[in-house]
Amino acid sequence: MATQEKTIITVENTIDAPVEKVWQYWIQPEHITKWNSASDDWHTPRAENDVREGGKFQIRMEAKDGSMGFDFFGVYDKVKKNEYIEYTMGDGRKVQVSFKGEGNKTKLVESFEAESTNPVELQKGGWQSILDSFKKHAENN
Repeated sequence: MATQEKTIITVENTIDAPVEKVWQYWIQPEHITKWNSASDDWHTPRAENDVREGGKFQIRMEAKDGSMGFDFFGVYDKVKKNEYIEYTMGDGRKVQVSFKGEGNKTKLVESFEAESTNPVELQKGGWQSILDSFKKHAENN
């Protein structure tokens, strides 16, 4: 039986903040609701996050005009505080997030398995926009 090769998409950013702050802003629901959107016409009205191996997360993402929305959810497979998170999304795709502290800066790299509905560049652009929103929030708060 042949297995289909998975497309891995990687986005990254360097945040002008120490890794301990970046980690907290990445995992705390009160921060997730402030940065988790790819554009100004979307928002995250609620987030639940149990960051531990076997822990679950559920994040509600919606268009601000109420025209559409969805739940982004999954289970954490590996967690190493201030360094690494690996999780499986509700549809079975895997995500890896690494945090590399470099003094008062943190390099954040996120790699995920692409889905087959939308073009790879569209997926990459959306995830990069969310990461850019995170960078802005973490640096300005």
